[in-house]
Amino acid sequence: MNSQEDYNLENRVLDLISKSLNGITNKMLQNSIPDVGVVQLVDALNKLTEADKIQIFNKGKQLLYMAKEQNSSGKFKTEDVEEKLIYQIIENAGNKGIWIRDLRFSSNLPQTQVNKILKNLESKKRIKSVKSVAASKKKVYMLYDIEPDRTVTGGTWYSDQEFESEFVDVLNQQCYRYLQQVKICADKLNDPVSQRNASYKSSKDICNYINGLKVSKVQLSIQDIETILDTLIYDAKIEKTVISNLQNKSGSENLYRVTKSLVSSCGLMRVPCGVCPVHTECHEGGAVSPSSCPYLKEWLDF
Repeated sequence: MNSQEDYNLENRVLDLISKSLNGITNKMLQNSIPDVGVVQLVDALNKLTEADKIQIFNKGKQLLYMAKEQNSSGKFKTEDVEEKLIYQIIENAGNKGIWIRDLRFSSNLPQTQVNKILKNLESKKRIKSVKSVAASKKKVYMLYDIEPDRTVTGGTWYSDQEFESEFVDVLNQQCYRYLQQVKICADKLNDPVSQRNASYKSSKDICNYINGLKVSKVQLSIQDIETILDTLIYDAKIEKTVISNLQNKSGSENLYRVTKSLVSSCGLMRVPCGVCPVHTECHEGGAVSPSSCPYLKEWLDF
């Protein structure tokens, strides 16, 4: 085939791929243009891939071709078809990334070749690896300039894939202290109904207050604060109510206030030994002992 025939074939193939919104397989292409041999078809597909006009995906054991938008001048370009395939799979994984096992399965490439391509793309700063806290710190791969999803990094409560328990405790205490102050001010009102209404604060108000304290290096979201408030609800320190709010996108708003337990427990009931899962192994000189137990010390100090 001469260059003009090659060009016409490429256009025919690209036109067929562009018309198929869900992608097209090799078999579908062969059925659509039976007058073209397999070798010529593969050659046309390779040239379209190198020209960054189509994308290659894996559908089971078949390759799937889809047209690519041509207004992306800053897109990654390479003449290596396998490298482009790996890059496209990672690109489609978005901000949640993809494990190397899934990457190998989707690309149908051998492990050694996948490792080599990943190392090459990382050196070019096209992709990056991120440890996922949701998957026992396994690495997932995503595009270099993408911010990882909260489910990957753990969100605000994780730093370098380690849970920041002290940071959470500080926020827990500050949220509770703020609601206590609101309750004290509300109790000064004469009307019981006004007292009750004034004792509530929305999660937005609490979020603004906590961010104003500058106890966090990052700006906390309302979702972050509601996660902290949920822990206070589980500890029976505060209660939550939901009201309708047409100005809110969800149509509702969460309000919180401190609550008082109806039944107070005696000190003996709060001894940590009663709920300790290893109390039968606790003895002086052992791996678990009363003298070295931090929970017992905290209870005694209280």
